[in-house]
Amino acid sequence: MNIQENISLKAFNTFGIDKIARFFTIARTVESLKEAITWAKHQGIKPLILGGGSNILLTQNLNTLVIKIEIDGIEVIEETQEFYFVEVGAGVIWHEFVLKSIENNWAGIENLSLIPGTVGASPMQNIGAYGVEIKDVFHSLKALNRETLQMEQFEGLQCQFGYRESVFKHELKGNYVICSVIFQLRKKPEYHTEYGAIQETLENLGVKELSLRAISNAVIAIRQSKLPDPKEIGNAGSFFKNPTITSDHYQFLKNIYPSIPGYPTLEGIKVPAAWLIEQCGWKGKRFGEIGIHGKQPLVLVNYGDGEGEDIKALALQIQQSVFEKFQVEIHPEVNFL
Repeated sequence: MNIQENISLKAFNTFGIDKIARFFTIARTVESLKEAITWAKHQGIKPLILGGGSNILLTQNLNTLVIKIEIDGIEVIEETQEFYFVEVGAGVIWHEFVLKSIENNWAGIENLSLIPGTVGASPMQNIGAYGVEIKDVFHSLKALNRETLQMEQFEGLQCQFGYRESVFKHELKGNYVICSVIFQLRKKPEYHTEYGAIQETLENLGVKELSLRAISNAVIAIRQSKLPDPKEIGNAGSFFKNPTITSDHYQFLKNIYPSIPGYPTLEGIKVPAAWLIEQCGWKGKRFGEIGIHGKQPLVLVNYGDGEGEDIKALALQIQQSVFEKFQVEIHPEVNFL
């Protein structure tokens, strides 16, 4: 275990915010993770677990131990007539796992191509895109109890998956470190092309026969056309979750704004946060080193030397303006630190 002091986290968060970690270490194994947590306990501090840094906004220096998870490995641990059960280390880059799955004809996550972050963060957020969520392909996960340092297994129902939600963001927040995730991937694909612009993009790409790679390429093309590359412009992807409102509220808004999109769910009507934000005039606005992306109003950006505190303040202004105009609350997907 190598504990470093006063390390810049600029390279470890996709917003590219330059804040300092008092202590920093990389955990490539469960044993080194246990050592780091034990060291932090002896120092009287609660460590911060960091994955790909794609879902955080640093607003201050971190006076603690930051443990970056780089536990590796992709392995088929079981096989049935219908499924491959694939265990993946929490530190594996999510998109690299998607590409590996396509290469091996493991079906189910091709619609989740190019989502930033690591595998360990995927069940925490119940990441999703284009009609597929982690809960659809999830079997179980192994997590380290930060108090007892014992490994525990969580099945699907125990994770309490919701829209960009899980038990690890609420009741069990800060209690466990996810070390590996087991996915249940199909041998025979079930293609999802009915969401977003997938079908249209497939046609534009001249795809005659559906395949995992074709779906993945279409999703990548859509995402690249709308979302900025964090290597070029600092961002954390979608900053806000799409809100769900009651049918009555939606009908009320529809009478005033006939073009408002809405998608029925079990909980009500889901309204695209991007549409709400754009109607409030935020799309493409720039304020010095920070702003709202010109192609996708859900994405807040750092053009270079922006500060996390300023992006947080901007997010609050956007939330307030959406509420004032539509009486709809939008909530961040991104975690403020």
